[in-house]
Amino acid sequence: MTDATTAPATGRVLLVGGGPGDPALLTVAGRDALAAADVVVTDRLGPVSALDEIAPQAEIVHVGKIPRGDFTPQERINELLVEHARAGRTVVRLKGGDGYLFGRGGEEWNHCVAAGVPVEAVPGVSSAFSVPALAGIPVTHRGLSQGVAVVSGHVGPDDPRSEVDWAALATSRLTIVVLMGVATLSSIAEALVAAGLSPETPAACIADGATPLQRSVRAPLSQIAAVADAEGIAPPAITVIGDVVDSLQDPASS
Repeated sequence: MTDATTAPATGRVLLVGGGPGDPALLTVAGRDALAAADVVVTDRLGPVSALDEIAPQAEIVHVGKIPRGDFTPQERINELLVEHARAGRTVVRLKGGDGYLFGRGGEEWNHCVAAGVPVEAVPGVSSAFSVPALAGIPVTHRGLSQGVAVVSGHVGPDDPRSEVDWAALATSRLTIVVLMGVATLSSIAEALVAAGLSPETPAACIADGATPLQRSVRAPLSQIAAVADAEGIAPPAITVIGDVVDSLQDPASS
């Protein structure tokens, strides 16, 4: 029989949103969580470059999901969180952006709860809003857009797995922010135009946001996929579609 003095202590899991990439955009709560971590289970899009400084004491476990490259199944990530926590460790699950926006944070939360492991959420700065801002694009702007829709483009409009109502978005008058949509951008643009959105609608693609490699291209919706391809835009990248793309003045022209 195991008593309280010999029973292994259960650790905890902290689901930390690491922001869009720049370590300076990691929240104070996120930094505090990393500083207390015994183990950091991290994606490649989190502020990985800062881990040596912020969490030098922690074991780093890389579980990146590279498009058409290295891939750690979500089920294995879930298992790692529970295994380390059951060994009495404080585990930080570090993600880029915010873990509850296309980060599968909810799945990890539910897995920890089902396993009886204490779990907390530490929200992060979402790349869906911060990366456009860093590229000079507000996702809403008075007189141009009263709302924004953030959608996943990992499957195209014609894919049976797609759950996005692209036709509704085309007539919504909302700014459209597409994450994970580089490979499907041409079909997304075609679907939006076919559903009534003007082919001249301003659009922009921003790659490697909040990093020294950040760059962006702009073009009308009907041309954005071709321009992005010609300029070598590759994941990770975010696409913004709407009049807000051209809403801010260029300081260089003042």
